[in-house]
Amino acid sequence: MTGETQTLVETLGLERLEVNLFRGTTPDAEQRQRIYGGQVIAQSLLAAYETVEDRVCHSLHCYFIRPGDPSIPIIFEVDRSRDGGSFTTRRVIAVQHGQQIFNLAASFQIDEQGYEHQSDMPDAPPPDEVEGDAERRRRMAALTPPEEEEDWIDRHQPIEMKTVGGRFDVVAYEPLQPIQQVWFRARDPLPSDQHMHQVIMAYASDMSLLGTSIRPHGVSWRTPGFQAASLDHAMWFHRPTNFNEWHLYQQESPSAAGGRGFNLGSIYRASDGVLVASCAQEGLMRMRKPRPKA
Repeated sequence: MTGETQTLVETLGLERLEVNLFRGTTPDAEQRQRIYGGQVIAQSLLAAYETVEDRVCHSLHCYFIRPGDPSIPIIFEVDRSRDGGSFTTRRVIAVQHGQQIFNLAASFQIDEQGYEHQSDMPDAPPPDEVEGDAERRRRMAALTPPEEEEDWIDRHQPIEMKTVGGRFDVVAYEPLQPIQQVWFRARDPLPSDQHMHQVIMAYASDMSLLGTSIRPHGVSWRTPGFQAASLDHAMWFHRPTNFNEWHLYQQESPSAAGGRGFNLGSIYRASDGVLVASCAQEGLMRMRKPRPKA
């Protein structure tokens, strides 16, 4: 492994403190006020994998409880809920400042054959015909460089992403359909073990999904007073895959209500159209009222 993905794999790595207790940190390159949700999903899945042998995760369900503090380590406590004949279940609690910030439940299964079917991969422009998100942001910043954009452009981007039609979230111009297509993959080669490909895909799955429910409302992350955050995240791994290859992340938002946006994602392998994973996420999306002047 070389380059940016090596940095990601290394920084997601955990230190074992006790049999079921692990410590993780946040990449130094991250300048966020809170921890990126995909990071804590990935590290929690890694912690669970440290207590599982010869089985592969087929589903995970998690809740974001409090904003994470990127300046201090995260403690991950694994509960070995069940070791069955075919399935293994784990629960992981992530703690900072003595409080839960996140929890995850994951199920692992032995290799098993059975009935198979899947939905067809939607039509999409091939990835070599779509401008990369990073390249587009650099091009737009060169025209009208917002000060806040400079740190993002210079930051390591371990996941290569290409949004069909371009990302909307720098400036919102007009309402868009609650559908988007994103090509993504690991930017540098990953190790051969399947669980690391799942971990990095889980990390990447949180990068654009919430934005799908924001598209119809003519706002963006930069709109003054707009507040958005992931509330929960679920993921199902249907088939093994190689995340070094391009995958199409087909996303839609069937509903937004009650200050929350609901999003669904399907991840297809570009080379053969195989559906390798599915995601669901609900996120907070509200416009905060201005505080009255004193």
